[in-house]
Amino acid sequence: MECDHRRIKTFFYKGLVALLAIILFFIADRLNSSELSENMDKEISVKRETRESFAAPIPALSLSKMRLFTGGRHLFRRSWTPAPSSVKSLDGLGPVFNRVSCSGCHVKDGRGRPPKEDGKFRSMVIKLAMIDNDNIYPDPSYGYQLNDKSILGVPYEGKAKIDYSIIDIELNDGTIKKISNPHYTFNSMSFGALNENTKHSGRVAPAVFGLGLIEAITEKDLLKNADPEDLNNDGISGRAHKLVDKPSKKIMIGKFGWKATRATLLHHITGAASQDMGLTSNVFPNENCMKIQKACLEQINGGKPEVSDAQIERLLVYMQSLAPPRQRKIKNKSVLAGKNLFKEIGCESCHTPAYKTGEHPNHPELSNRIIRPYSDFLLHDMGKGLDDGVAEGEAKSYEWKTPPLWGIGLVKIVNKHTRFLHDGRAKSIEEAILWHGGEALKAKNNYISLTKEKRKNLLFFLNSL
Repeated sequence: MECDHRRIKTFFYKGLVALLAIILFFIADRLNSSELSENMDKEISVKRETRESFAAPIPALSLSKMRLFTGGRHLFRRSWTPAPSSVKSLDGLGPVFNRVSCSGCHVKDGRGRPPKEDGKFRSMVIKLAMIDNDNIYPDPSYGYQLNDKSILGVPYEGKAKIDYSIIDIELNDGTIKKISNPHYTFNSMSFGALNENTKHSGRVAPAVFGLGLIEAITEKDLLKNADPEDLNNDGISGRAHKLVDKPSKKIMIGKFGWKATRATLLHHITGAASQDMGLTSNVFPNENCMKIQKACLEQINGGKPEVSDAQIERLLVYMQSLAPPRQRKIKNKSVLAGKNLFKEIGCESCHTPAYKTGEHPNHPELSNRIIRPYSDFLLHDMGKGLDDGVAEGEAKSYEWKTPPLWGIGLVKIVNKHTRFLHDGRAKSIEEAILWHGGEALKAKNNYISLTKEKRKNLLFFLNSL
């Protein structure tokens, strides 16, 4: 009898312990879910406020992949040289190019800017497109991008200069804000003027962190936000940029580039290597020389291809594994007030806050993660003010992919500037807002109508991202 009593007592205590464990599990899960609803999964994001805020690997990265990450970072930062060179694995630069390394444009894995006072293009390029009967072609002398540098014995393509005119915008309280409108001129053009039908557009280098997580967002989730016919009559008609992914030859949705012109990071990396540095790969096997550029075509190459598949793989792992920064000061009253305003005035209509990633084909660490990029990755009509005349693929000249906002408040720390939009014309986040038009005109006007205190809170929120 006493033995049975002990068994019952033991069973009771075990049951109580199990019940408490279940209760604690659900409390922990609830707390974790609440935390994730406000911020990102800590295994794939970092919280830093230093110049290295964009340069960290995701914390979940395995040791073996960390070695590949380190090798990729070395390649990303190394300077390429003209062929022939004593370092065979790093020769083949040019013959015409814009920068000698990936990090030359993506400084500290962050955002580029227009030229400083000396006028030199360091982290910005000029895109070109010849428009004929609504068809898009490369400029016959200069291609799709103006390369302003070259190796010895080869003429560079040409130089660009930017001047700005000032436009006054009056806010609701009578405050006058000045926004800068860029104007481009070209000089020292080696093969004559641009074709009369060629349009041009300045593009600063975007930040490269979090790209693997963006790659892991499913097309199904992106299409949930698309409404090309504006069937819900909210004035927002974002559409997916469907294109042929060059490496796989499959029709996919573009996620990368200012106009979402590339669907995979493999396409993105190899395309940049070709256009920005003149490096061939198995995806882009031809030198970046137009027919008129005889000296360019006659140069010795650095191998076929100049960037090996093994090097591309290391760069892929590096760029897929760079961690996005987590939001800071999420409990701050001004941040919370600004977050509410961000939604109220219509910013969330395009800057979708959060996703849960799908299954990444190469990196389980990136799969099924909560991320907060603040973008729908769709094309939107941004109005006449941001229409630069350059169409790309199916993207019209006035359409731009919604840029992710994560990390926007750290640009000043990491890259030592606050230049925003595709061409860096905006000298602040506020100036970028005031350039919004087209589908975003209502949200911009709502911002203009806010009180000074509310505008301050909204900007405080954006700077916390």
